[in-house]
Amino acid sequence: MSLPACPQCQSIYTYEDGSQLICPECAHEWSATDTATADEVQPIKDANGNLLSDGDTVTVIKDLKVKGSSLVVKVGTKVKNIRLLPDASDGHDIDCKIDGIGAMKLKSEFVKKA
Repeated sequence: MSLPACPQCQSIYTYEDGSQLICPECAHEWSATDTATADEVQPIKDANGNLLSDGDTVTVIKDLKVKGSSLVVKVGTKVKNIRLLPDASDGHDIDCKIDGIGAMKLKSEFVKKA
């Protein structure tokens, strides 16, 4: 059985002590029943707070530099047929294909629903 990471410091070295889970790195203690509610999928919202879903069309609200390239995704670029990644750990929770650039991932805080 895999134990969940610490909700405070995200340490993977948690251990059980009776009905409690404990993090040895930050000394945070929580009950195992609390993690069941923390695992619920959070809805992904755009910069204006609108709920996004798979297949939506969004517009980029800020110039975004493409890492490892000299390309830039300009303000107002429409991105069609997005796919949401609710379990993304790095914050890039939108998978898409942008014309002229190709496949990439975006953060939902830099787009608005079109």
